[in-house]
Amino acid sequence: MSRPLIVCDCDEVLLHMVRHFSDWLNAEHGIAFELNGNPFLQSMTRPGNPEPLTPEDVWALLGGFFDTQMDRQVPIAGAVEAVAALQEAADFVILTNLNDERNAARCEQLRKVGIEVPVFTNQGPKGGTLKAIAQERGANRVVFIDDIASHHSSALDHLPQSIRLQFCGEPAIAPHIPCALDAGHASARIDNWAQALPWVLAAIEGEDHHAD
Repeated sequence: MSRPLIVCDCDEVLLHMVRHFSDWLNAEHGIAFELNGNPFLQSMTRPGNPEPLTPEDVWALLGGFFDTQMDRQVPIAGAVEAVAALQEAADFVILTNLNDERNAARCEQLRKVGIEVPVFTNQGPKGGTLKAIAQERGANRVVFIDDIASHHSSALDHLPQSIRLQFCGEPAIAPHIPCALDAGHASARIDNWAQALPWVLAAIEGEDHHAD
């Protein structure tokens, strides 16, 4: 009998990211990041410059952040302890949307804060990679945890039997992101590990996995 499998995102689920990205943008690039609305485009402005940033600008800045600033990122409250507890009950892997050449840096970043788990890097929707990981491991019970609603839609399309938890541990953006539970794509929406940990433990044991 295979162990349950937990496939978990990293940024805003295990580690804070946008708060550190915002500080770095302001200090190094003179860009204001208001942490509201779409967190990576409409929220970014150059004060005194009406020219909007382009998607290409944003991807370049994100790449610069992950290449040079990963050490800024600190764990979300309860995340390190939650991963340790979940590893006792299930296989736990990370599925993060970074270019593959940043995989080793992400592994080392997580190791430094006390999280040592396999890391899969991905680009674009996550459902196909989620399905591949589940098939490779022969898991018949899979919990997928991510902050982005579109990834839950993709997970539902590719692995409909998965149990999907939307989790955004950054209070500055959590109220502004689309809700995958409201859209019918997530099984639950919980934004703190104090509540999420017991929910996931119950889910992998086969208990009711829908939020109240």
